[in-house]
Amino acid sequence: MFRVIVWGLILGLILTGCAPTAKKEESPVAAAKDELILAVGSEPEAGFDPTTGWGRYGSPLFQSTLLKRNAEMKIVNDLATGYEVSGDGTVWTVKLRNDAKFSDGKPVTAADVQYTFEAASKNGSIIDLTNMKSVEAADAATVKFTLKEPQSTFLTLLVQTGIVPKHAHGQDYAQKPVGSGPYKLVQWDRGQQVIVEANPDYYGPKPFFKKLTFLFLNEDAAYAAAKAGKVDAAYIPAAFSKQPVAGMRVEAVHTVDNRGIVFPYPRSGSITKDGNPIGNDVTADIAIRKAVNTAIDRKALVQGVLEGHGTPAYTINDRLPWWNPQTVTPDADVEGAKKLLAEAGWKDADGDGILEKGALKAQFPLIYPSGDVTRQSLALAVADMLKPVGIQVNVDGKSWDDIKKLMHSSAVMMGWGSNDPLEMYNVYSSKYRGVEYYNNGYYSNPTVDAWMDKALRATKEEDAWEFWKKAQWDGTTGVSAQGDAPWAWLVNIDHLYLVKDKLDIGKQRIHPHGHGWPVTDNIEEWKWNN
Repeated sequence: MFRVIVWGLILGLILTGCAPTAKKEESPVAAAKDELILAVGSEPEAGFDPTTGWGRYGSPLFQSTLLKRNAEMKIVNDLATGYEVSGDGTVWTVKLRNDAKFSDGKPVTAADVQYTFEAASKNGSIIDLTNMKSVEAADAATVKFTLKEPQSTFLTLLVQTGIVPKHAHGQDYAQKPVGSGPYKLVQWDRGQQVIVEANPDYYGPKPFFKKLTFLFLNEDAAYAAAKAGKVDAAYIPAAFSKQPVAGMRVEAVHTVDNRGIVFPYPRSGSITKDGNPIGNDVTADIAIRKAVNTAIDRKALVQGVLEGHGTPAYTINDRLPWWNPQTVTPDADVEGAKKLLAEAGWKDADGDGILEKGALKAQFPLIYPSGDVTRQSLALAVADMLKPVGIQVNVDGKSWDDIKKLMHSSAVMMGWGSNDPLEMYNVYSSKYRGVEYYNNGYYSNPTVDAWMDKALRATKEEDAWEFWKKAQWDGTTGVSAQGDAPWAWLVNIDHLYLVKDKLDIGKQRIHPHGHGWPVTDNIEEWKWNN
């Protein structure tokens, strides 16, 4: 019988800044060497159902996937023993291992894989299976996926989608998941914690830790819990990284969890079907967009806003296998930015420090989600950096409801980042203009669309990489700052964790955007060092 961590203990911790008085046996700190208490991410409100998106940004923990990416981002087998793709790229045949069991003891079969992908397709969730024509269990250990068109990124869906049991996928599955992953859920106290234990039937490497307790704490509370010795690892913001905590170290994990400014790309004058304005006459000028990219000092943003815990960002997919390193361009060049603007006809006619071009003033709004301190700080810093150039940026925090109405006509401080090249397609494709939060700037370039379509239709992931790179910059055009500059990418935010000195969290791969618990993706590697 697992002990419940009393929420009052954590509340007392936050209020007093120290551990509450309690008998030793009542302490929430795991006493055994094979137990951990973690505060590494937020609570998944929708629960733990992969068919509705759980596990997309990290290991599903309770479920297995057909394939995985290792620390070098290479594809390796998980439930699958291998796969083949037909010559035309439309039929994917996956062979399954025969020793995998769900946590209720029943075997994992091809019928379960078929059911999982059919359920995910019907759910219309964040898992995009619109190109899947059919999936069938050819036999107990063989699954055949038939696609409408070749799709190189279908591989990522095999990496991200945890397999659920056909026999146990009921209405309450998200709250009581059954899977074949390294752990099984034991207890979920909504708003407080999840307790899991090692799955004895797991076919993979046996985890060192037999029990994990995930606490759902905000960043301040997680830091206070770490300082009081109540957790073994905690996710913290950059602002806390300079404050040492006895017995713990800061682990900084590189990410593609990026932040950048998306510009309204067309001129103003259009509206959405909901009556929201589209376009901005100032940011529609490529000279403005290029000048912003040229003047911004990305290294200074990393040092000043992120306390050094991050890297300059130049694309949506820096350092991933499909990234084009030619997108790295010189920045922090105020004089270069001024020259770009002058050549485009922008000048300070009235001497107020803000450039003009005809009746236009070189000024535009930059909105960010209110309450997001990092995005606010980045926006304000960018505004300061652009003043010497003659560009006035009006920074304003808004609710997401307001951002939805304004994001096609105002520049927005946005964040993306996935270990899936399809995200690049969603953010830049003409087909996704104005679709949810994807291409909210209404960017469009037929050449870029053509490169990305070629990437999608490639029959192998490696073959697609060259096309993704050309969509970023092909020597003439692209989505990067050398090309159309529809974004000014700023920084990739390191994910920071306070970790007990002797706790080894293995080799972390590049983390995606900060949803889910990506740090646990390699949980089987975690152990205590003597």
